[in-house]
Amino acid sequence: MVRQIIVICIAIFSLSAFSQQGTASPYSFYGIGSLKFRGTVENRSMGGISVYLDSIHVNLRNPAAYVSKNIEADPFDNESRPVKFAVAGTASTSTLKSSSAEAEANSSTFDYIALSVPVGRFGFGFGLLPFTSVGYRLQNVNDDNNLDNRFEGEGGVNKVFAGFGYQITDKLSFGVDVNYNFGNIQNTAIDIEYTSEGDLVQYQTLEESRSDLSGLNLNFGLAFKTMLNDKLELSLTTTYAPKSNLSSKNERTFSTVILDAITFEPTGLPFGTIEGDLEEQGLENTELTLPSRLSFGAGIGKPKSWFVGAEYTLQTTSDFSNPVFADTGTQYENSSQISLGGFYIPNYNAFSGYFKRVVYRAGFNYSNTGLVINNQQINEFGISFGLGLPVGNRNLFSNANIGIEYGQRGTTNENLIQENFINFNLSLSLNSRWFRQRKYN
Repeated sequence: MVRQIIVICIAIFSLSAFSQQGTASPYSFYGIGSLKFRGTVENRSMGGISVYLDSIHVNLRNPAAYVSKNIEADPFDNESRPVKFAVAGTASTSTLKSSSAEAEANSSTFDYIALSVPVGRFGFGFGLLPFTSVGYRLQNVNDDNNLDNRFEGEGGVNKVFAGFGYQITDKLSFGVDVNYNFGNIQNTAIDIEYTSEGDLVQYQTLEESRSDLSGLNLNFGLAFKTMLNDKLELSLTTTYAPKSNLSSKNERTFSTVILDAITFEPTGLPFGTIEGDLEEQGLENTELTLPSRLSFGAGIGKPKSWFVGAEYTLQTTSDFSNPVFADTGTQYENSSQISLGGFYIPNYNAFSGYFKRVVYRAGFNYSNTGLVINNQQINEFGISFGLGLPVGNRNLFSNANIGIEYGQRGTTNENLIQENFINFNLSLSLNSRWFRQRKYN
């Protein structure tokens, strides 16, 4: 009962955090925001690899995991595999550095809530998570070192998913997720005007835009696991998400505001609001392309002892465009990522010595994000570490997972911004047996 209460409290806390700003990255200005969907805390603590599939952790990247099980020495003694529940959140701190200045930013976000239910050779999964997040505040200065314009944005795209998996053979499984994406992005911009004497003009123009987004997409997965010998297990995975569309309903307004001469913040509510005629420009209802995504993973390890793996992901980001916010200085090219990582467990079923049962994780990743600004590729790298701390009934192998990621995104070239970020991740991965075989009549 205590465990169920904890789960409910965590879920309520997570859902309340869902409305918080999930990023402070200036690069969330572009596209539909910064990508938030990077897998579970367990994945992220191993550099982002999702090639490792087992029967006690949710895997949000590969739907074939809904029916995954350990080949050798299954810990459940031929009982039903457990129902898996997972919930997580992240707190981030970033240092934003340009060629002439530096600033700090913080954000927090709900990461996911998910349930995976195995039933015989089938498995089912359900969940909710943020897909992208927008949260930026940018400003430029002119040649006279006066504030020239200011941009702010918030919002993002969320994802509700439902999927199923099927165990084709003892070694091969297949799965598919159906994702419904929804959300909104709100942007504001002020072009600040000055008199010929250099004084702030009393009345300034505020532009406000909003896009409401929705659409479906699919994600397919395959997983193959086999024992190479008495001790070593090989894992091979692939996932593919075809290209899909998001419908965008757009609106734009223009208002008059009065700015404080010191802080450049509005001193009151906007007034004199008029609506922009997006219908005449053919921009009231538009479609955005979600690029296709293909990944391959391979890993080797000793079941319930250690594992190392690598994963390569390719995304056709060059297909993306957003006609409502066209920017001649921004292009998109195909993106790619390489991830390396793994884990080590000293003794998963040790009767004494708690830290012998702890899962120790580490990993590394490097990616070309596909975003090109002023002819500069925006690249990202990260290193990560994590712990899986056993909790609850030791026969069900539930975990509290802690992860930390350090990374860098962007560059200071061409007046751009370099981010150095640290993410603190926390999740609960809880298991419960709903379908138990009766041994006695």
